[in-house]
Amino acid sequence: MPRKSQARSRRAGVLAATAIAGALGSFAPAQAVAGDPAADGSYAFTARLVIGDNLRACTGALVDRYWVLTAASCFADDPAQPQVLAAGAPKWRTTATVGRTDLTTSTGRTAEIAELVPRADRDLVMARLATPVDGIAPLAVATAAPTVGQSLRVPGYGRTKTEWVPNKLHSGAFTLATVNATGIGTTGTGGAAVCKGDTGAPVIRDTNGAAELVAVASRSWQGGCLGVPATETRTGVHNTRVDDLDAWVKEVRYSTAEVKPGTHVQVLGSDLALWDTVTDHRTGRWADRWSAVGTSATAGTQSAVDSVAIGNAVHVFAIGTDGRVYTRDGVVGGAWSGWQEIPGGAGGVQAITATARGNTVSLQVIGSDGGLHAATGDYTTGNWSGWTPVENNGIRAITSTTTADNVVRLYAIGDDRNVYTRTNTPDGVWTGWQAVPGGASGVQAITATARGNTVSLQVIGSDGGLHAATGDDTTGNWSGWTLVENNGIRAITSTTTADNVVRLYAIGDDRNVYTRTNTPDGVWTGWQAVPGGASGVQAITATTAATIG
Repeated sequence: MPRKSQARSRRAGVLAATAIAGALGSFAPAQAVAGDPAADGSYAFTARLVIGDNLRACTGALVDRYWVLTAASCFADDPAQPQVLAAGAPKWRTTATVGRTDLTTSTGRTAEIAELVPRADRDLVMARLATPVDGIAPLAVATAAPTVGQSLRVPGYGRTKTEWVPNKLHSGAFTLATVNATGIGTTGTGGAAVCKGDTGAPVIRDTNGAAELVAVASRSWQGGCLGVPATETRTGVHNTRVDDLDAWVKEVRYSTAEVKPGTHVQVLGSDLALWDTVTDHRTGRWADRWSAVGTSATAGTQSAVDSVAIGNAVHVFAIGTDGRVYTRDGVVGGAWSGWQEIPGGAGGVQAITATARGNTVSLQVIGSDGGLHAATGDYTTGNWSGWTPVENNGIRAITSTTTADNVVRLYAIGDDRNVYTRTNTPDGVWTGWQAVPGGASGVQAITATARGNTVSLQVIGSDGGLHAATGDDTTGNWSGWTLVENNGIRAITSTTTADNVVRLYAIGDDRNVYTRTNTPDGVWTGWQAVPGGASGVQAITATTAATIG
């Protein structure tokens, strides 16, 4: 593909001669990289875009399983005015083919473009695919500014020096010549040029052996491209920068990601399947609906589920209908994995809790014997420790949290319906059970979360009301139990967000989901319904995932 990308008319794949002559401002839309054929399977993230009934052809880059980043001029009525492109469905039916280096084969994936999200300040658009592209790694978007003299690579499906409509992806080498606020100028080396069909092509920088997207091709002189006068020898290209748009790209990507940043509330519905919703506590905005995460490997889950976040990854743990323990993961910006059994063969499990210590999950369950069993999973290595019996005395329910001193603090409802606690030190040693002071009795459910070295503990009492206590693990002092409110709730879970607010979620007697918060100064807000209309809920868990980066 010749490496000349001009942001003007691509109609019928022909660039008007008047658009080729003149100053940089009259570059034509980028058309095709006149370079070498790409090796099979290379640059798999590159997308070939066919717009309308072969009205235009462009190139783009897969940056998310649902999103292609390309030039807005590809979709504009007048490619010379990409800034007026309207958001929404494209005017012309557009098909994206990703991961097909050789267009005569059936490799890769094909999907229609369903939605456009353009930038008003530059020739750039995020194009949403109607169906996700899985099995092809998206191209990472650069976050470091480009500098003059850097070597770059551009793959594209456009015209070459000898072919009007090549069947192979081509790529060429370019040198970065100029940098401004929204674009970079590059020059082809070794005969590379951006030609018709290359508009929107990814401009790639190699950083420590990893490819990253710096810009997309916008306009070029097309020197050396088939059909361009031999007197035109310039190979300069104007490209639209993306390295400064990381936050915008993420915001658009997250609109379709299965796993979004924020507090994830997950419930087991009346169908015993797992459902997920998410909220951004900074804005108070919730997802518009509950999304199905899926049933377990044994076609459902029982009444126990817990979750924990490590950075931008959410790890969910559930008891299957076979009494075994399963897990699935989701990374912010991506999709949920499938269920996998936790190694070790635990069976007959009655209850489960999980908390994180660095990159390690500390997992505890109540076995069929009523005793406490524990396992740890190292998410750096992917290894699990296997199950170890801790103690075989009877307990009914458990919850856990990790305090700032890296100690896992476990809380349980005993067979006598009183509340007990024990700890697991950073070196893996368990202490014995001790009663939590205050004399709580008849306890039905329990949850705990940490604020620094202070544990915020809530229980549902025999009256169905919410009671709370705090424990300072620096001094060992507890506050005693306080009745928060005496309305009926069935189950509770809690998480602490970055603003040091405890966020409590509950299943009401009506089997709907409610939330309230406890501020750093100890003030409780009132109950509010979680949007989305979940009903018939059987179990609940919540954890807070960070954003990418």
